[in-house]
Amino acid sequence: MMYEYGWSSTGFGAGHWLWFALIVAIVVIPVGRILRRVGFSALWSVLIFIPVVNLIALWLFAYADWPRSEFQPESKS
Repeated sequence: MMYEYGWSSTGFGAGHWLWFALIVAIVVIPVGRILRRVGFSALWSVLIFIPVVNLIALWLFAYADWPRSEFQPESKS
């Protein structure tokens, strides 16, 4: 019964791997773009898939000095 949906007891089917690739793309691409905009490498986005490490990385990024966060006040002429 379960074999007709691409799942088997011997491993994951092609449908599973396509779904996994879609979820990875939906999550990693936006996080990578956000990290690049604030001055970090987009490769840090891989950390979101490692349990506990993703929470530690989130806290580190929240309190780190961001390379592009220098405040530039507007000049009043």
